[in-house]
Amino acid sequence: MIQRPSPARPPYSNYRWIICGLLFFSTTFNYLDRQVISYLKEYYCTPVALGGFGWSNTDFANLTSFFTAFYAGMTILAGWVIDKIGTKLGLALSLITWSVFGIANAFVGRLVAMHILVRSAFGIGEGGNFPASIKTVAEWFPKRERALATGIFNSGANVGAMIAALFVPWCLFHYGNERGWKMAFILTGAAGFVWLIFWFWFYETPANQRRLSEAEFGHIHSDAEDEGLKGPSGDRAKIPWTQLLGYRQTWAFFWGKFLTDGIWWFYLFWLPDYFRKQFAMTTEGVRLPTFMVYGVSIVGSIYGGSIPMTFIRKGLPVYQARMRSMLIIAMFPLIVLSTQYFGDPVHFGRMAAVLACGTICIAAAAHQAWSANLFTTVSDMFPKKAVGTVTGIGAMAGGLGGVVIQKLTGALTDAFARTPQTAYVLMFVVCSVSYLVAWGVIKLLVPRHTKITDL
Repeated sequence: MIQRPSPARPPYSNYRWIICGLLFFSTTFNYLDRQVISYLKEYYCTPVALGGFGWSNTDFANLTSFFTAFYAGMTILAGWVIDKIGTKLGLALSLITWSVFGIANAFVGRLVAMHILVRSAFGIGEGGNFPASIKTVAEWFPKRERALATGIFNSGANVGAMIAALFVPWCLFHYGNERGWKMAFILTGAAGFVWLIFWFWFYETPANQRRLSEAEFGHIHSDAEDEGLKGPSGDRAKIPWTQLLGYRQTWAFFWGKFLTDGIWWFYLFWLPDYFRKQFAMTTEGVRLPTFMVYGVSIVGSIYGGSIPMTFIRKGLPVYQARMRSMLIIAMFPLIVLSTQYFGDPVHFGRMAAVLACGTICIAAAAHQAWSANLFTTVSDMFPKKAVGTVTGIGAMAGGLGGVVIQKLTGALTDAFARTPQTAYVLMFVVCSVSYLVAWGVIKLLVPRHTKITDL
């Protein structure tokens, strides 16, 4: 039985969207802290004689790869822990951990090994954000609204990256390189603690939330699956993640994340480097195109999350609507096959950078639309009590895919150091086809929706 809230409630509310807003800002801080490193690459890779750290592209790739690997390894554990202790405490502990180690990154000097050590611990903290957020959406939204809610909170990734695109170069300019890189870590890490105040003030599970009306409570739990919700502590469970590996649905999500998450990591960590090498931009000059890419991606995240609702209103079942939407979305990244053609100044002069940025904007927006829907397939296929754990498994897979992409990009940019355009041509080929491959694997593993009822 579902434990209903007490009758002393407002007659009507939309409180679930306030919860979505909290998740949005958590994800914003998550990506703001994460993205700092990409705008420091130029300084880190500047020769020591010129005041930099003297790192190679491979050194930087190793740093981002270790972060991604620890992030990946932690997500599976974080999802399992969050399913046990609940989202309120789980997400708070995650943010505290990544904020503390984000600040600590300012005090490790120039040694690659020390940066890897601290950034790996930072990745452990960041691993809890998405499992907690997806589980929160499953607890607070009916199925038909989950992709939209996920798209909204997931757009915080773009907002965080946009803020980083403006803030980190400003820190380097305002404080100078030697002090600016430290202040970038300190200020972005400290900002997350403000969010904690609002999280503890506003968040409770639906059954315990006194600001939630009876009408909205009934709307949230309008799906048939909700008879499994147990009591006021929310939907906590002790399902071993190894048990979940026996389901084809888990592997569908695993491969969907593995094949596509690394593309977003590539955009996050290597776009500034691409714009510098392709168009000889300065650190200041890189701000506008990267800002535009992440800004346009917000549209993809939110609109992409609403596409299945259009098909659902036309009578399609939820999962079928989701898969049709994802197939359409998977077509759009093919545009990056043309990025280097449009980005050739010989053909397009000063417009080359604008056109190349435009193709990447479309592909990045498509990724966010894809991601919003892919995340939501978990709550389509699994009961709420397993959502955090399955999301953690998928996030681990996405992180492993990110490691592969980071290492590949570092190796290619070093191998083609004199012709970096060639390295990025090869990377854009990978970025373009990954989504269609992933959709095919998901469809092969789960050709039609089958609800899991034996957990």
